[in-house]
Amino acid sequence: MTGLRVERNGAVAVLTLDRPQAANAIDVTLARALMEAAIRCDEDPGVRCVLLTGSGRFFCAGGDVGSFGDAGERLPALLKEITAYLHAAIARLARMDKPLVTAVNGPAAGAGIGLALLGDIALADPTAHFTLAYTAIGMSPDGGTSWLLPRLIGLRRAQELCLRNTRVGADEAATIGMVTRVTAPDALATESIALAHALVASATSAIGATRRLLLDAQTTPFEAHLDAEARSIATQARTAEGREGIAAYLAKRKPDFPNASIPGAR
Repeated sequence: MTGLRVERNGAVAVLTLDRPQAANAIDVTLARALMEAAIRCDEDPGVRCVLLTGSGRFFCAGGDVGSFGDAGERLPALLKEITAYLHAAIARLARMDKPLVTAVNGPAAGAGIGLALLGDIALADPTAHFTLAYTAIGMSPDGGTSWLLPRLIGLRRAQELCLRNTRVGADEAATIGMVTRVTAPDALATESIALAHALVASATSAIGATRRLLLDAQTTPFEAHLDAEARSIATQARTAEGREGIAAYLAKRKPDFPNASIPGAR
């Protein structure tokens, strides 16, 4: 058992953290499976959107603290192994061309918050809540949480959440920008897969370029970012999806991005 369920729903790859008996906590096996799945999603041209969610009552409780205790003196080495796989998975999910939707079906803590925040669009069930919890067990953040959180909610709020381990409910998380929005009760699964399929119809190459620009914007000097934008939009003009988008606009029809790259489709 890898602790990760990978399914296809048309052009959507659905990744489900599947250790409900352990609150979907991340151990070495799950971290490795997530990395392998992220690479497959990135490389598979048939996948045009990725949806990440959890099974059972929790989204993800973060690292598997039980395994931390069992590791004894090996704990530093174990943490390096887990983060090697987990961070590779997160980097691939962040940098792939395909959009990422996160469906936060319940409580998230630690690295689970990093996974939740990673979505381009993050939907939350009303029962979801978020607690960093690292310093409560004498640890510091991983899973991209200390990078993503201040960029989404501001440094001041991030400092308090990280240092005091304040619990943030779903509605507050949406208000301060941790998640995109909260769904109606029992509507998360339906709304998230519908959203993923809507994104499937978009121009994947343009989404990938936009994701990269947004990801780099906070750390790239303004003039360098302007150059990156210029190069990116010129590159998009060379793509089949770029040509299809312009042609559809001029013909006053809906673009067919999914088939634009298939020879002979038009």
